[in-house]
Amino acid sequence: MPDRYIDIMLRWLWLSLFVLVLDQATKQLAEASLLVFERVPLLPFLNLTLAYNEGAAFSFLSDQGGWQRWFFVALAAGVTLLLINWLRRLRPDERQLAIALSLIIGGALGNVSDRLLFGHVIDFIDLHYADWHWPAFNLADSAIFIGVFLILLDAFFPGRGESGESEER
Repeated sequence: MPDRYIDIMLRWLWLSLFVLVLDQATKQLAEASLLVFERVPLLPFLNLTLAYNEGAAFSFLSDQGGWQRWFFVALAAGVTLLLINWLRRLRPDERQLAIALSLIIGGALGNVSDRLLFGHVIDFIDLHYADWHWPAFNLADSAIFIGVFLILLDAFFPGRGESGESEER
């Protein structure tokens, strides 16, 4: 692998590591400070609520016999490897895409760490409006969401270079 690819990859994987460390630190803080399903209001639309998710988004497959843990670990590992390969192939000027991929990698590794260590993902952020609550989530989920949003932004508005001018891809 040429040095420039390694350089591009290393230039952005620090962000993945930062997301992973911050995610794990906040999850441990939530576990140390909250009881399961206890609600601590922060803002009129935001609570801290400790919850455990054995499934995927919106507790998908959470009621299965445990096989889903290893399925989601394998899926996240495979996706992470694909994203690292994509990241190493980026041009140096594709910063937004590099940030997006790094956020997703960090978020995926944060949730995989939970599955490997605890058998479930630790969630603690509860967004709500009146009596309607979005399913609890964590910083890893937020990083994945922001990363996907940035990829979609790049897909719909491609070729934005340093100068802000559209470039041919």
